[in-house]
Amino acid sequence: MLTRPHYIANDIYRRSTYGSLHPLSIPRVSSTTDLVTGLGWLDPKIYRDSKRATPKQLARFHKPDYIAAVEQAERDGELPEDMKHRYHLGVSGNPIYREVFSRPATSVGGTLLAAEMLAEGGIVHSPAGGTHHGRADHASGFCYFNDPVLGCYAFLDQGLTRIAYVDLDAHHGDGVQDAFHDDDRVLTISIHEADRWPHSGGATDRAGGFARNMPVPPGLNDDELAFLVENAVIPLVEQFEPQVLIIQCGCDGLADDPLSKLELSNQGIWHAVRQLKRLAPRILALGGGGYNPWTVARCWSGIWGVLNNFPVPDRLPPDAESVLRALRWSRSAGRNPPEHWFTTLADTPHHGPIRDAVRALAPIVLREEEAVSNVAV
Repeated sequence: MLTRPHYIANDIYRRSTYGSLHPLSIPRVSSTTDLVTGLGWLDPKIYRDSKRATPKQLARFHKPDYIAAVEQAERDGELPEDMKHRYHLGVSGNPIYREVFSRPATSVGGTLLAAEMLAEGGIVHSPAGGTHHGRADHASGFCYFNDPVLGCYAFLDQGLTRIAYVDLDAHHGDGVQDAFHDDDRVLTISIHEADRWPHSGGATDRAGGFARNMPVPPGLNDDELAFLVENAVIPLVEQFEPQVLIIQCGCDGLADDPLSKLELSNQGIWHAVRQLKRLAPRILALGGGGYNPWTVARCWSGIWGVLNNFPVPDRLPPDAESVLRALRWSRSAGRNPPEHWFTTLADTPHHGPIRDAVRALAPIVLREEEAVSNVAV
């Protein structure tokens, strides 16, 4: 059993980009790793380097012809038009770039390594994971391989029978939900912005009975997220009694992210992770969405702090501040970033009223909690 939380990353994220015009042109994992190092929070003894998942490992979920197509795209730098459209590669926001196979395979490798490390219990943070849209036979939503699904399979292959997956990303965790729609060993819970791509995950969508979805209105604040975690997510997870809890920590729901209209602070997400991490003997915290380089690095670094119970400094030490000052972002918000993006880790909390539309979600998703409890026992 791990006696301390462990951190998984790889240098491939330092040199890889989806392309200068893509939302994932920004550094995320590398800047998070540099920031926690600058904070003095990353003991080399608990750092693990992710290896690349093999085609055989990927085939536990993904179709062999699709895996081969991604390999071909990396090798040749292009694909024939019919293959592009069949596999959604080079189209639909999923570019063919230099590491189009190596990078997502490394993300999967990190999640599989985490599952191996957690066999006897503990906590692992792998911020490169969380690619929750990937489908068995095609790329989707910037996700080429679905590491949360493959992580769930790895835990199932260890003999575990109760896996809870909680998705905090602004976008519905559709790929994970659909992969386990008829498997009562995996409970999937997703809090996401309503009416946002991929336009799935309605509150009454049970996806075979073992999914719970909370589509929230734009403007979701910290108090509303806390309400849903405390009044819906925690009761569902506790009833299920999971042997492992996977938390997808997408931070595109932050107020300063360009790809959602939610209004969370990073402290709101940290509070959710703090509440959830006590619910299972094995905790795997993944990354996910997030398209502002400063807010991603600050949020995911804070999650690492939460997992370790580290106190958050009021002002970043010079080494950490220099990491944030070195970041660049081509969007308009990046041309004159506010000073607190450089000097602090914690956002000012975004408090607000709990709206009726948010309150109504808890009883909807709890309606079938007795069924969840019956499977757990």
